[in-house]
Amino acid sequence: MRSLLLFAGLMLALSSVGIDLTALSVFGGAIGVGLGFGLQKLAANYVSGFVILAERSLRIGDVVRIDTFEGSITDIKTRYTVIRALSGREAIVPNEMLITQRIENSSLADRKVLLNTIVQVAYGTDLDALRPAMAEAVGRVPRVLADPGPAVLLTNFAADGLELTVNFWIGDPENGTGVVRSNVNLAILATINAAGVEIPFPQRVLHIPAAGARTAEALQQTGLPLPKVDGQATAQDAPRTAPVA
Repeated sequence: MRSLLLFAGLMLALSSVGIDLTALSVFGGAIGVGLGFGLQKLAANYVSGFVILAERSLRIGDVVRIDTFEGSITDIKTRYTVIRALSGREAIVPNEMLITQRIENSSLADRKVLLNTIVQVAYGTDLDALRPAMAEAVGRVPRVLADPGPAVLLTNFAADGLELTVNFWIGDPENGTGVVRSNVNLAILATINAAGVEIPFPQRVLHIPAAGARTAEALQQTGLPLPKVDGQATAQDAPRTAPVA
């Protein structure tokens, strides 16, 4: 208001001393056009801020992901929105970006968030007994919801074992997921150990081709033992990787 009053007073003073204001109006129009282009982004951010506040598509406390940055909304201003990650970092995001780009909101209609973890067990494991025990153990973990409850699914026949995916829900994603994931994994590990189930290690079969008489002769010269078939050393089965004199 002070600036507007000073501007109006200046115009009246110029007019009273006989200065033609027509030239100034043209000059003022040019300045206005320049300011319009320069403040276009700023105006778009303010308009977007009012749209967000009116639609309530984003609210304080919502857990959102923008590009690769994920956190909870701590403040919504008319020009920008503040998002705080679990690590303590804060991002100041222009409101226009929240309107024009794709934003993942984990708690817009429902604050429940689905998480999962994967574990492999050996082939031959009694899944009919193991799966309910794992689901019950995960259900006792703090912050894991009972409705919907945890579910253990056989999702893949992997190369080294049976792949089980454990799905569970939490209702407070703003508190992070690292601790609850760790507690769920510890509960699964305790259940597997109590049931005597083996977690398989990667296994590979190595085939060594026959090397021939020259390699066997070289082995004899080095003093290394020859491979045995039914207790008899054979030159044809000597390993190719044996040193040659």
